[in-house]
Amino acid sequence: MNEVTFGIAILLATGLLCAKIVQLIRLPSVTGFILAGLVLGPSGFGLLTMESIGHRLDHFTQIALMLIAFGIGEHIELRKLGSVAKDVGYIAVVQALGSFVLVTAGTLATLHLVGGSNFLFQEQLTLALLLGAVAVATAPAAILHVVRELGARGPLTSTLMAVVAVDDGLAIMIFGMAISAAHQLAGHTEASALTSILASLAEIGFSIAIGTATGLIIDFILHKLHNREEMLTAGLALLLICGETTRMLHLSPLLAGMMAGFILINRAERDVRLFRAINGFEPPIYVLFFTLAGVHLDISALKSAGWIGLVYVVARIIGKYCGSWLGGVLSGAPSVVKKYLGLALIPQAGVAIGLVFMIASDPRISHWSTIITPIVLAGVVFSELVGPLLVRYTLEKGKEAKGGQQRPECQGRPDRLCNRWLRGPNGVSLAPWEGSALHPPASTTGVVVFGASHAATARALSRIATILAHHYHAQPMSVRVLAKAEKGRYTDKEIEAMFLPERDEAESLGYPLRTEIIYDDPASGLVSATEYNDARAVVLGYPLGKKPLAFQKILDKVATNVLCPVIAVRFVGALTCKRILVPFLFFQELEELLPLCEAFAVAAQPRITFLQMLHADCSRQEITACETQLQSWLETTLVDTNTRVQVEPSDSRLETVLDAVRYHDLIIMTAARRQKIQRMFFGSLANSVVHNCKKPVLVVYTPQDILDQ
Repeated sequence: MNEVTFGIAILLATGLLCAKIVQLIRLPSVTGFILAGLVLGPSGFGLLTMESIGHRLDHFTQIALMLIAFGIGEHIELRKLGSVAKDVGYIAVVQALGSFVLVTAGTLATLHLVGGSNFLFQEQLTLALLLGAVAVATAPAAILHVVRELGARGPLTSTLMAVVAVDDGLAIMIFGMAISAAHQLAGHTEASALTSILASLAEIGFSIAIGTATGLIIDFILHKLHNREEMLTAGLALLLICGETTRMLHLSPLLAGMMAGFILINRAERDVRLFRAINGFEPPIYVLFFTLAGVHLDISALKSAGWIGLVYVVARIIGKYCGSWLGGVLSGAPSVVKKYLGLALIPQAGVAIGLVFMIASDPRISHWSTIITPIVLAGVVFSELVGPLLVRYTLEKGKEAKGGQQRPECQGRPDRLCNRWLRGPNGVSLAPWEGSALHPPASTTGVVVFGASHAATARALSRIATILAHHYHAQPMSVRVLAKAEKGRYTDKEIEAMFLPERDEAESLGYPLRTEIIYDDPASGLVSATEYNDARAVVLGYPLGKKPLAFQKILDKVATNVLCPVIAVRFVGALTCKRILVPFLFFQELEELLPLCEAFAVAAQPRITFLQMLHADCSRQEITACETQLQSWLETTLVDTNTRVQVEPSDSRLETVLDAVRYHDLIIMTAARRQKIQRMFFGSLANSVVHNCKKPVLVVYTPQDILDQ
């Protein structure tokens, strides 16, 4: 077995699984990735260790860091920063100095109180300066991932991303000066303090220069390419060359990558195609990156860090938060920035670990790495687990997280609980009828049967059946199917009371309601009621709750044995019909949907959007031809109806429907007539929509005899 391939598979699968689990309790996905790594690594079950995979997956880390740095550059758009540029400067500098000073002072005080006798003051100061310099670094990867996951946009997000980008430059500069001071304190005076500072500035300057050149080259090449795949290939190649070049020259790949993204987004052409192409490429790389980070975390470092580790973590948090607040005060930043931005700077990972490696590789101060490594790793473990939560909290408090916005229909409930509630008896409701009363014809023919099994949906089913009855010049008829054992159990008054909700709704629309009690199993009872009463259509409601597809057996039997259309209604939240979405694949489906569309158009005067989904590789000519055909059909069939035509190539039919329904109140669609085995192998788009949609769905099942006619 190829251990590396198997390791990648385990990392991806476990990372995704843990991410979905933590999402249930509203934690960021990156927390799940890191927890997955902890479970798989030496701190957990030990399935993946340095002995089993070694450094053979490190290239994924290098690719991820360049993509992360490039993505951060996209968020530093000068046109958008505008008024917050001053805030960025003050906050970045003050929080960096704050964390450096507090960690340095806290380390000195701790050494003096609990372990100072083992070190000379110069040695204590050396250790304190090195830890203070490492504390400045943040984790841009974790912060960027949470920002993208929440789809955050706004001044707080822009300020945060710009501060993170500047912070890594400041971390390198402060670290260079701390290294110089450590050499001086250790008695290694080959290089002066000024020389070390100039060396740090040179590292920053050359990194920025290489990033700028890379950004300009990418911009030039993008203008020569028009194919998305070619853009991704060329852009990724240049970014990786940029990263490896800076790494070989002992410069900063992060600064170079950020600068490349910064140059591209701030060019007059503002070509964002490469950013979007990379967005589709990077998710599995990110999963590997963060899960590997979790594998490399050692929980035992928390024990060996001791008091200095605790002081390092606490002093760094205070320095980041208070420094950001003070910087915001000095710059006159908005209160939300002053109050919350510092919390989002807590994550710390790759850059800090890289600085520790630099200490270990410097022969003049390498002996300090045995003390510094467990302290910093303890801080990384804590900040990587808690930091993403604080980033999410910051963005939600700033009201810039799309994922944090409450849906009004949820009445303050969390999203997952809301979805369950909207599908239950208490969440299902019927919006008031805003149209005028319907006028029954002088004579009616037949009925529209509907089976009401739950009081929460009885009125809604009655409304739909009445609208259809008006279209067919028929009468609405409510059928209650009870078990044979219940025959004779109810009095006439009790039976009459069963039909009160639906009768009240039908009469409010202007129609009398016919009723019937049948003692049989549900499917057989509905079929017999349809046959004996000359039904024009049958309306059924999916059961309330989490498993609407359990109703499929009854629905299949009724749809197979009746000679009229069957409309299955899945209720979610409030039923209203101002904006109706009609998704379809083939033009023939419109003939099945036409009666229902005509019925709603006459009764409720809604806006109806017809969404035709084509294959993903269709041409512009195909789209135009379908739009023309659909528009022509609507002009001859749904006259005086507010309709809209939408023809789209679809990578995923389900996702296309779910995306479009966000702007509509109701879906009307057909269902493929497939039996159990066929449905198991080929699936059912209608069933998938019913199971996943957060709006009411009407699914039309048309008998084959009608289709043949």
